Amino acid sequence: MDIFSHALWGGVTLGRKKRSNFFFAVAFSLLPDFFGEGVMFLLVILGLDNMPSLKHGHPDISEFPMYAQNFYNATHSLVIFFLIFTLVWLLRKKVFLPLAAWGIHILIDIPTHSFALFPTPFLWPLSNFKINGAHWNSPLILIPNFALLGILYSFWFYKQRLKNHLGK
Repeated sequence: MDIFSHALWGGVTLGRKKRSNFFFAVAFSLLPDFFGEGVMFLLVILGLDNMPSLKHGHPDISEFPMYAQNFYNATHSLVIFFLIFTLVWLLRKKVFLPLAAWGIHILIDIPTHSFALFPTPFLWPLSNFKINGAHWNSPLILIPNFALLGILYSFWFYKQRLKNHLGK
């Protein structure tokens, strides 16, 4: 899925109770792509790494440096997510719900990434199994995605406005 949608899904699903939860949920929604690709792009901008060729469209993940592939695998793995989610839960002695936005990111990516563009390694490191999903930029995915986000945010904002108007 696109980065904008990930941020919006994280915010609307896990950030409705408190403003700080909204920002944490958005941040954790962005985390997998930031570490998966953002670190490499930052190093390219700083002149410390080279960008894979875009001559023939989006490069295959195998053309990315090994560290970027490893970041992508780790940040798009439900196994790693559950380990870290559980560790944070045990250390805090309570669930930090905005962190679950990272898991939602992975769940959204599984059916919306094809073998042609970063299939989601959701069982890594236990398995390299991936699903050949629909491409996220297809109108069949994007239109319902943005429509549903629009409906959910409209409902949320309406509910907030009604709550503020009634003084509750």
